[in-house]
Amino acid sequence: MSVDTRPAAAPNVADAVETVASHLHPVPSYDLADHPKPKGLEEVWRFTPLKRLAGLLDEPAGDGGHLDWVIDAPAGVTTAEITTEAAIALGGPAPSDRIAALAVSHAGGAVHLDVPAEAELDRPVLITLTGDDAERLVHGHVVITVGAFAKATIVLEHHGSARYASYLTVLVGDGAQLELVGLQLWADDAVHAGQVALRVGRDASVKTLNASLGGDLVRLVETADYAGPGGDLQQSGVYFVDAGQHIEHRLFVDHNAPHTKSNVDYRGALQGRGAHSVWVGDVLIRKVAEGITTYESNKNLVLTDGCRADSVPNLEIETGEIEGAGHASTTGRFDDEQLFYLRSRGIAEAEARRLVVHGFFADIIRRIGIPEVEARLLEAVEDELAINVGLPEGGNR
Repeated sequence: MSVDTRPAAAPNVADAVETVASHLHPVPSYDLADHPKPKGLEEVWRFTPLKRLAGLLDEPAGDGGHLDWVIDAPAGVTTAEITTEAAIALGGPAPSDRIAALAVSHAGGAVHLDVPAEAELDRPVLITLTGDDAERLVHGHVVITVGAFAKATIVLEHHGSARYASYLTVLVGDGAQLELVGLQLWADDAVHAGQVALRVGRDASVKTLNASLGGDLVRLVETADYAGPGGDLQQSGVYFVDAGQHIEHRLFVDHNAPHTKSNVDYRGALQGRGAHSVWVGDVLIRKVAEGITTYESNKNLVLTDGCRADSVPNLEIETGEIEGAGHASTTGRFDDEQLFYLRSRGIAEAEARRLVVHGFFADIIRRIGIPEVEARLLEAVEDELAINVGLPEGGNR
C-alpha cells in the first residue's frame, strides 16, 4: 500500500542537505526532548497566547481519543491505520514544534491515505473531521502519500469543538500533481494547533489552500521542502478573525534543491475588539538552490477598530545565483477609491463594503476549483460580514 515518493536513482535531496538552525525555524525532530515547553519569548511563539492553548503544550497521561472521521474517496485510493513507527518509516519530515511532536507521540498511530502512482482521480478526496467536546484533548497524526505522476485533489474539513493537536505529513512523488485544501470551520470554542509538513518530489506540482474561519484559537504551521529539482509549490490562504479570536498561520519553505519554485499568497480580514491575526512567512534559499524563484505576499484588511494584524515576511538567502526572490505585506482599511466608485453608482455603503471584502477573498477561494467547497466558503465569508460590515436594506445578500 505504501508508495516510495523519493527518486529511485539518487539519494533524497531533502535528507542529504545539512540542517540549518535558525530562530525562525527550529530543527525538526520526533524527539519531544528537542522541543521544550515554550515560555513565550521564543521567536516562533512570541505572537501566540500560550495560556489559551488549553493544554496542547502539555504531555498527557496517555493517548487521547480521535476526532470523528468520514472519508469519501474515489476508487483506487486506500486508507489504513498504521503504527507510529510505520508512519515515520515512510520518510516524511519530522515535526518542527512541540505540539506537532506531541501529536505524533500521543495519536496512538496514524492514518495513512495513499494515492497510487500514475492514478488520475476523477473526483476529490473529501475528509471530514468533527469534534464533539471543547474540553476534550485530541491528538491526530495523518500521512498522505501521492505516487509518482499521480493527479489528486484532497480536502480536509474540520468542524465542531475540540482541543486538537495535529500533524499531517504529505509526500508527493516525482512528477505528481496535488491540490490540498484545509478548511478550519470550527465552532467558536474550539482550539486547534498543528503542522502540515510537505515534501515536493522532482518536477512535482503542489497547490495548497488553507481557510480559517472558525475556532477560538487556530495556530497552523506549514513547512515544505523538495525531494529534487523542478518542484513547484503554490500556497494560498484566507482567514477571517472576529472579536477575541486568534488565528495564526506560519509558513516555512526550504528551497533545498535547484530550479524549484514557490509562491505564497495569504489574505485576511479582521473585525471586532481583540481580533488578532498572525502571519509569518519564511523562505530559506540554500547554497545548492541555484536558479530558484520565490515570492510571498500577505494582505490584511482591518474592518473595525480594536484589531491587531501581525505580518512578518522573511527571506534567508545563502546564494546569489537565483532567478528571483521577494515578499510583500500590507495592512489597511477599506480602499476609499473602491468605495467611492461603488457608491457613485448608487450602491449603499454597507453593500459597497461587503462587495469590497467579497472581492478581496473571492480571488483566492476561486482557486479551489471545487464548486461546492467554494460556495460553502463564500457563504461563510458572507456570514462573517453580516456581523460588522452589514448587509443592504432588508438583510438580503
